[in-house]
Amino acid sequence: MAGAVGLGLLALPGGAGAAPELPPVTADELVASVLTADVGAFGGTVELDNALGLPALPGMPQAAAGDSSARVWSDGEGRGRVQLPTDSGERTLVSDGETFWAWNSEDQTVHTAPADKGPAERESAVADPTAAATEALDVLRASSEVRVDGTAEVAGRPAYELVLTPAATERTLLREVRLAVDAEHRVPLRLTVLANGSTEPALQLGFTDLEFGPQDPELFTFTPPPGATVEPAPEDAGRPGGPHGGPLGGKPEGLPDGVEPTIVGDGWDTVAVISGGDLGGALDDPRREGAPEGRPDIDLSALGTPVSGPWGSGTLISTAVASAIITDDGRVAAGAVPEQVLTEALGQ
Repeated sequence: MAGAVGLGLLALPGGAGAAPELPPVTADELVASVLTADVGAFGGTVELDNALGLPALPGMPQAAAGDSSARVWSDGEGRGRVQLPTDSGERTLVSDGETFWAWNSEDQTVHTAPADKGPAERESAVADPTAAATEALDVLRASSEVRVDGTAEVAGRPAYELVLTPAATERTLLREVRLAVDAEHRVPLRLTVLANGSTEPALQLGFTDLEFGPQDPELFTFTPPPGATVEPAPEDAGRPGGPHGGPLGGKPEGLPDGVEPTIVGDGWDTVAVISGGDLGGALDDPRREGAPEGRPDIDLSALGTPVSGPWGSGTLISTAVASAIITDDGRVAAGAVPEQVLTEALGQ
């Protein structure tokens, strides 16, 4: 589900107001400036508004419907910090340039790894709208109609509204993706995804306040609290680092290193097919005696419906912006596409 939902991690409006007056810019000029922008140092608050209707998933609380927030800082040179509130504490992720630290106050545990091999915690996706929006733009622009649709104010900053609409040949659940691009720095401040058949955003992720410029160096250091358990991070975790070199970006699929999905199609109707066995047991449920390898450690019947076809049988899990089939033989097919596109991909 991390792969299926990952394409839709998007942006929250920073407040309504009069549209600012900005110099005219073409879509091609705006796209080019976003893809070459240097984010630099910044600090801010990010909020996620999730209308998917999913329950909380193991290790991915931001998948649950509702609002969540995070504080994020970057020095613009590969060091960063993310603070994620939880129901009973806080998760803190820090990359100091040499070591990646992941602190969980609930179990008093710190995971560490070299900065270039640290785990890309799935929760940190909510804290990087700039990287998420730039990734979406880079992946989707070739199969989209792209236009500038006026201006907006996001996190108190004037921005251009860049809209990507699927080409007529694309088979997708999405109607459009909107990026609010900072007029001065040309970095995305907000990413909004709209599904077919709805006028309300399915997922929104973005800054509600943002300050560009040097940040306190102490933010990018971490000392384990007294009594904390310090242990190495799992070796199969993903690596930090997004399209702009951010310290906490990570793989968009949230997969372990060395695991590459089979990609079927491109653009909006891309489907990723992964073998559960290739995930190194990440989907296995060791408590279920005789369970097929690759089956998830969650109750799929509460999340989806049984499906079958020439490819076999499994469970279909659908949201407004994405769907996934987890087969009984341990494969996972996911994308921002309807069921038919998934079954065609499984049959190849």
